[in-house]
Amino acid sequence: MKFKDGYWRMRPGVRGEYAASAHDVTADTASLRVLAPTRPITRRGNTIDGPVLRVDLSSPMPDVIRVRAVHFAGSVPAGPAFEVRDERPGVEIAVDGEEAGLTSGALTVRVRRDAPWELSFSAGGRELTRSAGKSLGIVHDAEDRHFMIEHLRLSAGELVYGLGERFGALVRNGQAVDSWNDDGGTSSELAYKNVPFYFTNRGYGVFVNHPGRVSFEVASESVSQVQFSTEGHDLEYLIIHGPSPADILRRYTALTGRPALPPAWSFGLWLSTSFTTDYDEATVTSFVDGMAERDLPLSVFHFDCFWMRQYRWCDFEWDPEVFPDPEGMLRRLKERGLRVCVWLNPYIGQASALFDEGAAAGHLLRRPDGTVWQDDHWQAGRALVDFTSPAAREWYAGKLRGLLDMGVDAFKTDFGERIPTDVAYADGSDPERMHNYYSLLYNQTVHDVLAERRGAGEAVLFARSATVGGQRMPVHWGGDCESTYEAMAESLRGGLSLGMAGFGFWSHDIGGFEGRPDPAVFKRWVAFGLLSSHSRLHGSGSYRVPWLFDEESVEVLRLFTRLKARLMPYLYGAAVQATTDGLPMMRAMQLEFPGDRACDYLDAQYMLGPDLLVAPVLSTEGDISYYVPEGVWTRLLDGRSVTGPGWRTERHGFDSLPLLVRPGAVIATGAREDRPDYDYADGVTLDVYELADGASRTVTVPALDGGAGAVFEVSRAGDRVRARRVQGSPAPWRLQSAGILGTAESGTDHIEITL
Repeated sequence: MKFKDGYWRMRPGVRGEYAASAHDVTADTASLRVLAPTRPITRRGNTIDGPVLRVDLSSPMPDVIRVRAVHFAGSVPAGPAFEVRDERPGVEIAVDGEEAGLTSGALTVRVRRDAPWELSFSAGGRELTRSAGKSLGIVHDAEDRHFMIEHLRLSAGELVYGLGERFGALVRNGQAVDSWNDDGGTSSELAYKNVPFYFTNRGYGVFVNHPGRVSFEVASESVSQVQFSTEGHDLEYLIIHGPSPADILRRYTALTGRPALPPAWSFGLWLSTSFTTDYDEATVTSFVDGMAERDLPLSVFHFDCFWMRQYRWCDFEWDPEVFPDPEGMLRRLKERGLRVCVWLNPYIGQASALFDEGAAAGHLLRRPDGTVWQDDHWQAGRALVDFTSPAAREWYAGKLRGLLDMGVDAFKTDFGERIPTDVAYADGSDPERMHNYYSLLYNQTVHDVLAERRGAGEAVLFARSATVGGQRMPVHWGGDCESTYEAMAESLRGGLSLGMAGFGFWSHDIGGFEGRPDPAVFKRWVAFGLLSSHSRLHGSGSYRVPWLFDEESVEVLRLFTRLKARLMPYLYGAAVQATTDGLPMMRAMQLEFPGDRACDYLDAQYMLGPDLLVAPVLSTEGDISYYVPEGVWTRLLDGRSVTGPGWRTERHGFDSLPLLVRPGAVIATGAREDRPDYDYADGVTLDVYELADGASRTVTVPALDGGAGAVFEVSRAGDRVRARRVQGSPAPWRLQSAGILGTAESGTDHIEITL
C-alpha cells in the first residue's frame, strides 16, 4: 500500500509516526527489548504523550533473527498464527553505551542506542540491510485505519525474488504486491498462493510473519527500499541469512515446514474429464481405452466437478444419472492399474443435503449476527465449511472417508481463495487473518484424512490455494490459464516464483484451461508439462486427449511421457531433496546459479532438479533463444554438446526442446518407460556427462519410500570412468559415458569403461 506522495510528502489524510530512537534497551539471556519513541527524547517532558513502539529482538533458530514491533499490545488479535519452528538457540548479546547487538549463528542485528533510529543486519562483516530513519513505525490512512510499517534498505544492484505465486516478471523490483489470496487467473497481479516471504541476491531473506494482508512496495514507492505494512498493531518479520538462495530456502522451510513426499505414481500422467464437458462412464472408458490403444502410459484418471450433481457441490455423491455404479466403475479403473482423483471444494451449495446438516450442527461459517454466511457465487446459496471448528473438520473428513473407502486415491482441492471477512469463526479467529489462512486449514484437513486412510507416503492433493505452510501438503497447480503461448509463459513464471517460496512440487493444465488450444500450442505444452514435477491434461470446455488435436500430438505425448518415466530415478531423487532440503524440483536459474548475473532475470527456462536445464518452446515455428551457463553441457535428446556461458538460438520440432545436462552430472535413468513407479535400482543406467578428470560423484537411486534404493560412487581418472555400488541389492545395472556402455550383471558391484 502506498502512503506517500513522492519521496517527501504523505498522501492527503495520511499521517505517520516512526521510531526515532532506541531510548531504552533491556536484555536477558535470549533477547533484547527496545522501547522506541516516535519523537526525540531530550528531556523528561518529551516522554509525556505520543506513541512508543515495543521492539523485541530474538532468534528462533541459528542464522535467523526475529523482529517484533507492537504499538497497542491489547489490540493484537489472538489468532490465527502461522506455525513457525522455534528452537531458541544460544545467542550472543552485547550491550554498551552506543549500541546493543544480538548474534545468532553468523547473523547479527545491532540497534543504535540513540537518535536517529537505526536497526542493521550483517553477516561476515558485511551489512545485509537496515531499518533507519523513517522506517519502522505507525501509519494512519485517510480513513484512520491503523497500520504497522517497515522499510528495509536495498543496496545498489540488489534484486528481490519471491512473495509466492506471481505471474509477472520474476524480479519483483518495481512491483506492488498485496499478499491476499484471490481467484484471478494467471494473467493478473492477483494470485491463488500468497506467501509473505522474499529473498534478495544480497544473501538474505525476509519472512513477514502475518497471516492476513501484507502489502509490499518493492523498490516502488521508495526505489531503494522494500516497504511492507499490515493493518493492526503488531508487525513481526524474520531476517534469514543465506548466504546462497538455496541456504535461505533451507532455513525458511526449516522454519515453516518442508513438503511431504508425494507417492511415485503421482509423477505419471494425469488425465481429466475437463470441467464443463459432458461425460459419463462410457466417455471415461473411451479415454482410457484410447490411451492404452495408442500406447500412452497413464497413471491417474481425474473426475472434475460434474461427477457430482449440478447445484449440489459439494455433497460428495456421484451423479446417479451418469454414474449409476460408481463403486464398480472405480474398481474397473483400478483393475487397469489406474489411480483415481476426484474434484472437491470447501463450499456447500444450498441444494446439497449437507447444507441443512452442516447448518444444524454449526459446521458452516456464520456472519457476526449468527446467520449462515451465503452468496450465489459459484454455487447457488453456497456456504463455507468453518475449518476452525474441529467438529466441522471431522464432519468434512468423514465425507471424504466414504470416497476413499469406495476406491478414490487423491483429491483435487479447488478454490479456497475468495474467503469473506464479514464473518465470525467458531474459534474466534480474526477474519482478516483467516482469509489466507483458510486455505491452510482446508488443505490440511483433506491431506490428513488421506494420510490416515492411505498412509503418509500415499497422500497427495492437487491444490490451488495456499499460503505459508501450504508447501507441507503437495501438490499445487497454477490455476486457470488461457490456451496460449503467453499463458504458458505466465504459468511458468508463477511456478518458478512459487518454488522460491519453498513449494517443492508444482503443476499446470497442459494445453491451458480456458478455450481449446491450437494443436501447436498443445504439443509445445505437452513437452513443458511432462518436464514439470507433475503432469496433468486438463481443460475447461473441451477434452484434452491428444488424438482430438492431431496424430502428431499422440506421438509427442508418448515421447515425453515415456521420457519422464525413464528419468524417474533422477526425478524422484530431486523430489526427495525437496522434502529434506526445501529446494523445489523446478528451480529458477537464479536459485541454482546465483553467481551468474546473466541468470538474474531469466524466467522462461529453469532447472529440473540440480542437473537438467529445460527451456520450453513458446512458438509454433520452434524458434527459441535461451541461456547456457558456463561449461560443456549435453543435449539429452541427441547427445550433442553445447558450450556456455552464452545465449543460443535454435529451432526445434514438436518432438524436441532445449533439454541440457549439466557438466559433471551423473543422471540415473530407469529401465522402464511404461509407468513412473517401479524399482528404480533394478536395471538402472548411470549416464555420466562431462565428468572432469579426478572428479567423483555419489549417486543415490531412491526407493519408492524415499529411502536409498542403491548408492553408487562414480569417478574419473584420465580416460577411465569407474563406478562402484556401495549400497543396494545385487540387481543388474549399467554405466554409460560418451556413448561407451558398460553392463553389470546381477551381483556385480564394479564397472569400468575406457573413453
